[in-house]
Amino acid sequence: MGRAAALLVGLAIATSAFAQGYPNRPVKVIVPWPPGQATDLAARIVADKLSHSLAQPFLIENKPGAGGQIGTEQAVKATPDGYTLLAASSGPISIMPNLQKVPYDTLKDLAPVSLIAATPFALVVHPSFPAANAREFIALVRANPDKYTFSSSGTGATAHLFIELFNSMAQLKARHVPYKGSAPALTDVINGQISYTLETVAATVGHIKSGRLKALGVSTARRTAAMPDVAPLADVADLPGYDTAGWIGYGAPAGTPREVLVRLAAEVQKALQAPDLRERYVALGMEPVWNTPDDMGAFLKREHERYGQIIRNANIKIEQ
Repeated sequence: MGRAAALLVGLAIATSAFAQGYPNRPVKVIVPWPPGQATDLAARIVADKLSHSLAQPFLIENKPGAGGQIGTEQAVKATPDGYTLLAASSGPISIMPNLQKVPYDTLKDLAPVSLIAATPFALVVHPSFPAANAREFIALVRANPDKYTFSSSGTGATAHLFIELFNSMAQLKARHVPYKGSAPALTDVINGQISYTLETVAATVGHIKSGRLKALGVSTARRTAAMPDVAPLADVADLPGYDTAGWIGYGAPAGTPREVLVRLAAEVQKALQAPDLRERYVALGMEPVWNTPDDMGAFLKREHERYGQIIRNANIKIEQ
C-alpha cells in the first residue's frame, strides 16, 4: 500500500471513530431568530430529543438580526467539527440570497443534515368576502383586476412569495400591501381592510376557529393535521402543482465529517417519529418531515431555484 493510500485509510478510520464517539461534549444549535419564533420552537423540540438520545446537551443559542443573516453567518463559519449546528429555514437560506447580497453561500457553506419541520400556509379572507369557496374566490378576483388587495408579512417574505406564486398560477392581479410582520398583516384582513392573505396555519388557525377568518384552502398538496377540515388549494382551487410550505431544518458548517451528518440525520428521524413530538408539532401548526443529508442538499438547490424564479417573475425587489 502506497503512502497516499495509507493516509486515506487512516483518515477514514479516524473519521469513523470520531463519528462513533460523537458527541462527547455539548452541541450548540444556533437559531438566527428570537425565542418563540417557529424555527426556534421546532429546533428546541428536536434538540431536547437529541439531548436524550445522544446523551449530551444540545443547547439552543438565539442569534437574531438582519432577517436571520447574523446567526446563519456565525453558524456556517464555525469550526466544522459537529459541535455547532444551525437551525436553518427558508427565509435566510432559500429566499434572501435571491433578493440581496448575503455574507455566505448557502449552497456551499452549509452542510445539510435533515429537514425537521414544514409550516403549511392557509389562504384566508374575511367571513363576509363574497366567495363561498376557492374557485369562486379566484373567479371574482380574476374578473376584477387590481380591485382586491393582499397582505404579507413583508416584501420578499415567505408569505409574499407564496401569494405571488398562487396569484400567478390562478391568473390573479391584485395589489400587494406589505406589513412588518404576520400579526398586522392578518389584523387588517380580520378588520376587512385587506381582501386576502396566505399565512401560516399556526398564525391563522385560532382566528379561523373563532370565526374571525374564513379559510379557503391550505398551501400544501396534502391536508395538514393542524387544520384537517381544510382541503389543499391544489384541489379546491383547481391549481395542480401548487404545493408550498415554509421549511425548517438542521445544518452544519461545510466540512463537517459526513459520518457525523449521517448520524445526526438518523437521530433526527427517530426523534420526529415520536408520537409526543408529533402532538407538539400539530399544536404549533407544523408537520414533522425528515430526510438524509444528500436529499436535503438536493432539496435546498430546488428551493433556491424555485424562489429565485418566483422573485424574477414577480419582479420583487427590496431596498438595500
